[in-house]
Parts: sequence; C-alpha cells; structure tokens
Amino acid sequence: MKLYYIPAACSLAPHIVLRELDLTFDLIKVDHQSRQTADGQHYNDLNPLGYVPLLQLDDGSLLREGPAIVQYLADLKPGVGLAPDNGTIARYRLQEWLNFLASEIHKGFIPLLYARLAGTYGTATAKPKLEARFAWLNDTLAKRQYLMGDTFTVADAYLYSFMQWGQATWLEDLSRRHPLRRAGASWIMVWTGQSTSRRASGARCRGTALSSG
Repeated sequence: MKLYYIPAACSLAPHIVLRELDLTFDLIKVDHQSRQTADGQHYNDLNPLGYVPLLQLDDGSLLREGPAIVQYLADLKPGVGLAPDNGTIARYRLQEWLNFLASEIHKGFIPLLYARLAGTYGTATAKPKLEARFAWLNDTLAKRQYLMGDTFTVADAYLYSFMQWGQATWLEDLSRRHPLRRAGASWIMVWTGQSTSRRASGARCRGTALSSG
C-alpha cells in the first residue's frame, strides 16, 4: 500500500492507524504548492480533487477520504480493536464520531487556516463555533479516556491530526493570527498527552505531523 500525504494535514490520521496496525506501506509525500509527489507524479492525476489523504491499495485501486481510509485499515486487522465490528451499534457510534470530526472540527478549521480569504467570517463566526465544539469535546473527555470510551480508535487518530494544526510552516501565517481559545480545556490536554504517548502517534509519525517529511 501507499499513503499519499501532506505534512501537517489530516493525512496524519491514516498514518497513525497504519503504524498502530503495524502494516507494511510506503509513505509518499505530496508537495503542498506544486502537487508533485515524491515518486514523480502529479498528485492531481491520482486524485483530481487535489487533497489528501489518498491510499493506493496493493491491487492499484485508490481510496479517498480519511474516515473511509481509517475504517478500511482498521478492518484489515479487526483484532487490534481500532474499530468495532461492522453491523454493531458501536460501529455506528464510531461513524457518528468520524462524521462529527469531519463536518464540525475539520471543516470548522478551514476559515482559520485560510484567514486572509475568509476575512471577518473566520474570526466572527467560524472561530466561536469551533471553540464551542472544542468545549463540548472537553466535557465529553472528562467522562472517558478516549472518544469511544477506554479504547483508542481511529476516531482518536483523526482528532489527533487536528491538534497538530498550526505548527507547520505553511500554516503559520494563516492560523497563528487567530489562535483558538482553549481556556479550561484540561481534559482535551489529558487526552492529547495520552494519545501522544502512544508509539504510533509519536516520533515515527513526526514527518507527517509537522513541516518536514
């Protein structure tokens, strides 16, 4: 398998999952500006939508969209427990989390990451809404160790990828002008520490988490 990624993007989530599962894969960096890949292709020829992540399977087929990719990977080794069994209410709870993270957190960040283009909408509307979502997450994590309870799942990997945003060089100018207010987010900080201490979320994923790769 090949995982195409951009440093500091949400492609960190499937990278963490691949490491958690100890799967064999190639990590292919995509240049954020030129869209050239480290293996000599133009990324838009692989994914006309232009964004990461993209997973190329061993048969050459391609899988887009982070929530789909992380569930596919988790199902390759169900015994690891990164996703509940298909057809169970727990699996639908996982999908509930993944949809929330995709629509409310991931997309909620966009006006801040591209603050110059978003203008006052980013600071006056999007930022307070995103802060409210993080406050709700903080209250939720006060009652459990991870998003789904006592077990780290692909949903935690997805959320963890957003906690790295604002640290990469290509995001600094846009996001640091309008830092999120996270006063009192103590349980999110506890969760972040627990997730960072995991082997797959630490040094071995640093290249996809920050600006180098």
